Amino acid sequence: MSNQAKPNQPLVTHIYTADPSAHVFNGKIYIYPSHDLDHDGPDNDNGDQYKMEDYHVFSMDDVDGPVVDHGEVLHVRDVKWASKQMWAPDAALKNDTYYLYFPARDHDGIFRIGVATSKNPEGPFTPEDNYIEGSFSIDPAVFVDEDDRAYMYFGGLWGGQLEKWQTGEFVADAPDPDVNGPALGPMVAELNDDMLGFKSAPQEISIVDEDGNPLLAGDEERRYFEGPWMHKYNGKYYLSYSTGSTHYLVYAISDSPTGPFVYKGRILEPVIGWTTHHSIVEFKDKWYLFYHDSSLSEGVNHKRCIKFTELKYNEDGTIVTIKPYGDQE
Repeated sequence: MSNQAKPNQPLVTHIYTADPSAHVFNGKIYIYPSHDLDHDGPDNDNGDQYKMEDYHVFSMDDVDGPVVDHGEVLHVRDVKWASKQMWAPDAALKNDTYYLYFPARDHDGIFRIGVATSKNPEGPFTPEDNYIEGSFSIDPAVFVDEDDRAYMYFGGLWGGQLEKWQTGEFVADAPDPDVNGPALGPMVAELNDDMLGFKSAPQEISIVDEDGNPLLAGDEERRYFEGPWMHKYNGKYYLSYSTGSTHYLVYAISDSPTGPFVYKGRILEPVIGWTTHHSIVEFKDKWYLFYHDSSLSEGVNHKRCIKFTELKYNEDGTIVTIKPYGDQE
């Protein structure tokens, strides 16, 4: 089944989709989203409403062409270490191989990040037997730099368990960070050349204001919550992410892929629904933001739809803030 792509309209309507990671492979746009399931379970800060258990891959020959569903490419039943909740994935190309990175709860209920491989961007993908050693939390985003070094960015608060790892070990009842202290940043780890493991232990990324002060945990309009993405524009590294509880997509800029990053502003104003999770990709000399909302289900948080819109830069490299529904609030 396929839809015709239109800006700010659902790209997929026959299933619910979210968390779109978009990449250009072989001259096409490939989208790696999560797959929301319709159910009547609980809706809470632990994320129990998000019961996703498989992945589909979609492709577009052009931004005004059909959106092709390549079908199920990986299911939780195929992943030995995983028990449930196959949340937001990402993909990367290196070594003539396509890698699908995904979070899931292990058999102890702890989120880990796994990897599966394919010789084709549309899959299907074959998972490794074990999750990536040293991985935890959710929302992997993998960036392959121009020097061929690859980095994974990851981490999400609350249901994503990031705050439970502040000591370096999983602490089930760990407190939230002090609102007057530094916010928790996303994690970054350089990947091995085979893209299947970390070269060294993940490190926390520092996100600071224009004066070099760390963003505070209580600064919910700017601080990191989940959904990291990395792209490069005019030699600068752009870390974008969701603020979660305040529903913004924001970004920070650095001269290094590992930071520190200086907060710059908002990319996307709030959408219908609670979560905001995105990707940014260049295609045919234009830049595009892929995102999701809950418009297809009229606001049900776990029944979302992926969308896209053009992203534009100012002359100074800052991003023009997007209002997802125009000027109507």
